[in-house]
Amino acid sequence: MTTNQSDTFEIGEYTVHRLGFGAMRLCGENVIGAPDDEEAAREVAREAVDLGVDFVDTADSYGPGTSERLLSEAGVVDDALVATKGGLLRNPDGDWLPHGDPDYLRNAALASTDRLGVDSIDLYQLHRPDPDTDFEESVATLGELKDDGLVENVGLSNVSVEQLETARDHVEVATVQNEYNLTNREHEDVLDACEAAGIGFIPYFPVGAGDLDGKAAAVDAVADAHDASRYQIALAWLLQRSDVTLPIPGTSSVEHLRENVAASAIDLGDGELGRLSE
Repeated sequence: MTTNQSDTFEIGEYTVHRLGFGAMRLCGENVIGAPDDEEAAREVAREAVDLGVDFVDTADSYGPGTSERLLSEAGVVDDALVATKGGLLRNPDGDWLPHGDPDYLRNAALASTDRLGVDSIDLYQLHRPDPDTDFEESVATLGELKDDGLVENVGLSNVSVEQLETARDHVEVATVQNEYNLTNREHEDVLDACEAAGIGFIPYFPVGAGDLDGKAAAVDAVADAHDASRYQIALAWLLQRSDVTLPIPGTSSVEHLRENVAASAIDLGDGELGRLSE
């Protein structure tokens, strides 16, 4: 893990390396239940911290509850800022169902502290706005959780610029987590807004789930020049896209984890950045 100033970001009182780890894939198939080998999953989480990763993202809906539990059992909560989320339910078919009711969010946050084994959650994010609940009520609830000391920092996920601005009228927003990568830049305006306000932007699906579409040729050419994989280049591009980006690549493999972390040492030239950004 490199240590230049631009390689870190401040979330509240925490300073973290900008390349984090997404813990969704520590769960079973379709992010439901436990993985086949729980000890292997815990080992991946521990290896991430050993490699210098100190920002780990999870959610109560991963499992549900499985990812948070495994991170606690792995001891990761003692050595990294652990961000979790509330506001999505799962059904037996694996569907993701928004649920932003204030009472539910309060209970969900309490349940997350129990699974993580902490008194206060480092960063608690509204997983997705609920169309059946007033957005401002959901956000205000997270602010109340912060005031009560159950949450140290508040984040949002899957929001628009307008929703971000609305939320900031109610609570200090530390981070926003939206899908963003080389091939999906739908939320470019949200990233720009975060950059202007000094808010961390957590791009999920940072390598586009492996689908580079028409970018493959350009990415492969840059990868060859750096003796790197296309996925490492996708991560390096995100890190250099803005000083507020905090990519969270996820994996259930120690080998892939090491490759992801190594991407933080890749320095793309201006020409390469321009080619990839076209």
